[in-house]
Parts: sequence; C-alpha cells; structure tokens
Amino acid sequence: MDRSAFPSSLKDYGEILPYGGASTSTIRRKLLIDLDAAFSACNIQDGATLSFHHHLRNGDAVLNMVLAVAARRGLKDLQIAASSLFPVHEPLVEHIRRGTVTGISAGFISGPVAEAISRGELEKTATLRTHGGRARAIEDGELSIDVVFVAAPAADPCGNLSGSFGPRAFGTMGYPKSDVLAARHVVAVTDTLMPFPLAQIEIDQQSVDWVVEVDRIGDASGILSGITKPTTEPIGLEIAQRTADVIEASGLLVPGFSLQNGAGGISIATASVLAKRMTLLGVKGSFASGGITDFHVQMLENDLFESLLDVQCFDLSAVQSYIRNPRHLGMSASVYANPNQRGSVVDMLDAVVLGAAEIDLDFNVNVTTRADGKIMGGSGGHADTADGAKLTIITTRLNAAGFPKIVEKVGTITTPGKTVDVLVTEAGIAVNPQRDDLVERLHSSGIKLCNIEDLQQKAAAGSQRQPCHPNEGRIVAVSQYRDGTVTDLIRQV
Repeated sequence: MDRSAFPSSLKDYGEILPYGGASTSTIRRKLLIDLDAAFSACNIQDGATLSFHHHLRNGDAVLNMVLAVAARRGLKDLQIAASSLFPVHEPLVEHIRRGTVTGISAGFISGPVAEAISRGELEKTATLRTHGGRARAIEDGELSIDVVFVAAPAADPCGNLSGSFGPRAFGTMGYPKSDVLAARHVVAVTDTLMPFPLAQIEIDQQSVDWVVEVDRIGDASGILSGITKPTTEPIGLEIAQRTADVIEASGLLVPGFSLQNGAGGISIATASVLAKRMTLLGVKGSFASGGITDFHVQMLENDLFESLLDVQCFDLSAVQSYIRNPRHLGMSASVYANPNQRGSVVDMLDAVVLGAAEIDLDFNVNVTTRADGKIMGGSGGHADTADGAKLTIITTRLNAAGFPKIVEKVGTITTPGKTVDVLVTEAGIAVNPQRDDLVERLHSSGIKLCNIEDLQQKAAAGSQRQPCHPNEGRIVAVSQYRDGTVTDLIRQV
C-alpha cells in the first residue's frame, strides 16, 4: 500500500506515523579516557550532589580519586551522598576545609571525616540516614543525585558491571542500585575492563552512562574492618552464649528461622554459637541476611540455612561464597530495608542481634556518637532491622574504656527503644517491659532476668568516668530514622 495513502490517524489506534526508512539502532561509545572526562561528560557544576557506595569499605579509593578531580577543576559546594564513609576517606577533610565539599549525607561515618563534622568544620548540617532510609530518600526524590560514581570490580565497554571478577572483587553490589536508577548520570569506575558481554551482571548497561578505567579502585583487604571481626574475649563469648539462650527460649528457633547479626564482635560471635544450637536441635533456617561474614557462609555450607540474602560482603570468605554458591543471593539496599517497599527483607526477620555504644533505661540505643559526643558511626542497618525483626536483642558489656555503656539517657538516639526487646550483658538479661509475653517465655525456660535499672547501676558503679555529650551549641548533624523522621540532633564538640 502506498504510504502516502495512509490516513493521519485511526479511531481505535491513534496517530499514524509512516515508516521513513531511518535506522533506530545506535551504538554509543561509553568508554572515557579518565575521570576528568567524566566530569565534562556529566557537566558537573558547583553545588552538584555526587553519590558513592562503600562495598570496599576501608579499602575504597574511588571517592578520593573523584574528589581530587573536583578540587583540580575548582568546583565548590559539592554535596556528598555516600552510603558510608571510613578512615580511608581522610582526604575529604581537606576538601571540606577548602569549600569543595559543603554537605554530606551517609548511613555511617567514622574516622577523620566524622571528627571534622563533630568539630563543626562542615559548612552544612550532615544527615545520617539508615541504609533503608537512604534507599527510601533516593527513590522518593528526597535525596536527589546528579552523578553516582559506581566502584565496579569488573565492567565491559557497554557498562555492564559485576562485583564477582577482578583483583578487587567484593561480591554483591547492593548499595548503589537505588542510586543508578535515580541519578541523572551514572559513571562506572573500574580497574578490570572485560569483553562484552560480562558475566554475572549486577548492574546492567541500561543503567550506566559512562565507563572509566583506572589503575585501582581500592584495596579489597579493607573490606574486613575492625567492627566485622568476632570477639574472642571470655566476657564477649559469655554474652554470645546468653544471647543464643534467649533466642532459643523465645520459641523462634524452629525450622524456617531467619537471622541477622549486626557488625559487632559479640553479635558476630553469636552466629557461631547459634550454629551449634541449630545443629543440635536439627533446625534449618530459611535465611540469614544483611552484611554477610564467614560465619554465615559456614552455616549455609553446613545446610543450616536455605539461603543467604546479602546486601554487602563483610569479608573475603563471603565474597568467594557469593561468587560460587547460587544459594548466596545478592539484594539491593532497597529490597533489604526500604520501609516503603512492598516487602523489605528486614520485616521478615525472626531475630536480629545488634551491638550498642550506649543503651538507656528506655532501651534507646546509640551507635552514632562516642562518650565524648563525637560522631563514630551511625545506624547503617541497625534501626532498620530493630524495627523489622520479631525479636531485637542488644548485646553489650557493662563498661568500655572506663565509661558505662548502660546509662540513664543515651547521648544520641539512633534506634528507638520501642523497637528493642532484650538487653544481654555479662551481668544479666533485661527485657523491655512492653514485651510481657517474652518475659513469661524466658522465665518458663529458666532464664533469670533483671531490671535494666539494676544493670545501669552496676555499669555506673564500675565506671571511672562519665559520658559528656553536648546538649547545646551548633547542630552539626541530624540522625534520621528510616521513615525520614528525626530521632536526634548531634551538636558540635
């Protein structure tokens, strides 16, 4: 039929556009010569928001490389939206002092950057979000990202990315997945460029605008930082044993049991104790989730769990497991803990075991500031999992470095007490009064309980000095809950 005879539209079809013979296929070159070229390609200007992820943890080099380029280009007022910041990011302090960076948001901040913020050196108020809250903020448009720089252990020229290949392989790439869907520009930074098509793709080419090859994206040995090592101290191991007792007595340690352990020495040691209990009882769980360690890998390989749901590998054993074991599954931070998801993984947890810098008489937990009021971390997944799990257990010693860890009032509320069920210490176990059902279960199992007030008094008696959190002066950071509300304000020290 002669196309000139086509009607302009059909009632039940709409406008008719005749084929004109032009090809619709295009091949776009995504490889750029360096990071400076990426700044030009993305037209990064003063005031832009740049996001980064922390799968290499204290071994990450990408953020420092990117900000070095920003400083050379004379950019100012940049906003950094990182999933977490570590001591390795110390060069960021000088960028703050020079005005290259004026704002920071993250789920966790430690080291020199945290101290600089605490001293009031950052021009704008920092925002500390939970991991799930960060994903929610990005997907809801609350946190708008201009460019995300994705550290990729392997990439192909079309922009397919994987965490499973290359000398800096770190496994699952859970944290940047919300960023790449929402950011205006996506730049993959890799030190291992492989032929198309890349295998085991974590982030595909449709989400990536540009690819930059560098010498090294970081040091994979930095994945294992101090807080992801299990305790070997007798007191910590005793607390881990008591924690396993509580989980067993709660009635949750049955087939299909699901678990998460926080990134603390006692919390991780609890996984080893639970493995023995599950073996003894013949219990096979459904999944363990969160940041995955060697202990979780061993439990999977010993058939104690059906699967692992991994948002971030916490050690190199977990990386290898993720690469080779099809039952070791990756998930995005949004699937993991976004409260606005149709069903986040944290809401399906039976038990979570978490640590604390401080816990108070109302069971509020602080994992954000030290006893001197300086920022030392942040929620990460702490508040997310405490809210979602059926049983939330906080494990801690009574004292550390001469300070009491059980106090009348925490310096910073990271995780609200209404989401905490049990406190386990070397001096006893206390249950949140709102959990009468749990009190009855533990009593009937022969577990002796005490009041949190008694534990607080023992902690005070065993301390040599008291916490000193500033309660006035400039607000340097906001501690945000997973739904976007504010749990506390952090002031300059």
